[in-house]
Amino acid sequence: MIRLPERKVRSETSSAIRRTPLTLDRHEQIERLASSPVDVLVVGGGVTGCYTALDAVTRGLTVALVERDDFASGTSSKSSKMVHGGLRYIEQGNLPLVRRSLLERQRFRRNAPHLVQRLPFVFPVLAQDGLFDARIAKAFEGLLWTYDLAGGWRIGRLHQRLSVPEVLARAPRLRADRLEGGLLYYDSRTDDARLTLTIARTAAHFGATVLNGATCRGLLREGGRVRGATIEVDGRDIDVRAGVVINATGVWSDTLDALSDAGHRPRIRPAKGVHIVVPWTRLPVDGTVTVPVPGRARRATCTRWGDVVVVGTTDTDYDGSLDEVLCNGEEMQYLLDGANTAFDADLTPSDVVGSIAGLRPLVGEKEGATLDMSRDHQISTDARGLVTVTGGKLTTSRHMGELVVDEALKVLGRRARCRTVRLPLLGGAGYDAEATSATGGLGAHLGERYGTEARFVAALFTEDPSLAEPIIDGSAYLRAEVVYAARCELARTVDDVLSRRTRMRVFARDLSVKAAPEVGRLLQQELGLPDEEVTWQIDDYIAGIDREKTVLMKGLS
Repeated sequence: MIRLPERKVRSETSSAIRRTPLTLDRHEQIERLASSPVDVLVVGGGVTGCYTALDAVTRGLTVALVERDDFASGTSSKSSKMVHGGLRYIEQGNLPLVRRSLLERQRFRRNAPHLVQRLPFVFPVLAQDGLFDARIAKAFEGLLWTYDLAGGWRIGRLHQRLSVPEVLARAPRLRADRLEGGLLYYDSRTDDARLTLTIARTAAHFGATVLNGATCRGLLREGGRVRGATIEVDGRDIDVRAGVVINATGVWSDTLDALSDAGHRPRIRPAKGVHIVVPWTRLPVDGTVTVPVPGRARRATCTRWGDVVVVGTTDTDYDGSLDEVLCNGEEMQYLLDGANTAFDADLTPSDVVGSIAGLRPLVGEKEGATLDMSRDHQISTDARGLVTVTGGKLTTSRHMGELVVDEALKVLGRRARCRTVRLPLLGGAGYDAEATSATGGLGAHLGERYGTEARFVAALFTEDPSLAEPIIDGSAYLRAEVVYAARCELARTVDDVLSRRTRMRVFARDLSVKAAPEVGRLLQQELGLPDEEVTWQIDDYIAGIDREKTVLMKGLS
């Protein structure tokens, strides 16, 4: 999409550029939380809660954002990592959601170009056992035209047909004996955990108090209205007074709603989605290739991320613990079967180097398949003034935050204009993704993670040249990134760094175990952690990996 030259410098762009790093000191954030009331208290540090906090603070409200575990530690770090309109929603007849999603996709690409990149999707047309044969492919191309016209065109590319050689150039191990061609269209991808964290940091840049490891233990009431919450943080209880409390806790939202209204009826239907990660050398694809899964209605996607490929996803009902969601052997085999049916890859469980399992907070009854349930969001205010947002998807999180703050302003009796439509996230203003990636090397690595703020990470090399070295041999992540995570990104633990500030746990599970001691050492230096705390964090991280692998392999012969 071609953008016309600006006639003047936009204030939104200038306001989102820093000359010095944004350091976030945990003790300072705690004291700010305890020292004064706020207009808005957001409970839940997923992508929706973080964008709600950013929207509110940029409208001139005083804001606090609290998260029980870590930013994006729930659903928002376990998504398909796509910023997309959703072809499937057209098939379901939900064109308004597609149009909104495609508009928000473009806003993400403009406001966070370092974190949201264009991604080609290939649909192979197979003679048999495919998503569709040549006849159905013609009808599917009509769907792609609808997608393009609904807003897909904003990405700068329209869909197109591919010949067999063109498909094989992108996926050389597809079973060519059944291949009759393909269809190509474009969407976007993102590192969901870093995107969520960057939204939270941008909110902090504009003045919000943001704090992880802060649990909501109860709601405060005045005159029968919710007017704050009791927050437990680092063994201390803090009563946070607020004009309005927003429940953005995703799959946990029924729990907080019940604290406000004892008669609340649960409305969240968790749907489990899993992905597995295999080496790119075992499944060489470029972009995303969508393939059938034998005997199942849902398609599987195989998406390259550097040296690995992420294969997913499932969509099934879930009734287990919300606090421990892991991929099991049956789910892994389901995805391996899908990949092996379409590709001459002969993937086995031993090829799996990581896995992701998360819950979608769908809203609705228990009848019907989760695959067919709406991904629309719902925003409500109960009789006591608690505002709750549920459902939705990562792609529309900015818009959801806008609508939630609109609702919160009604509770406050105030009016203020939304300012996030064209507001760059930290690191996004002035970043040219194509130019940076073309340079390669360290600049490209840091650029796609920090954008224009990569210079602050690189500046740490001057402070200590050893920080320019990898955390561990075989990893692209640097020691400086651990230090930066502790100083500027509120990282508290080994798991915070390896699971979300970097993605080593997801993309290089066993290597991350070897990296854990060095991460612990660097965190100890930065945060002043006692020896026993560091030892516990390392042991706890390794135990979590062991548990993940045990569940993954359970039931396999």
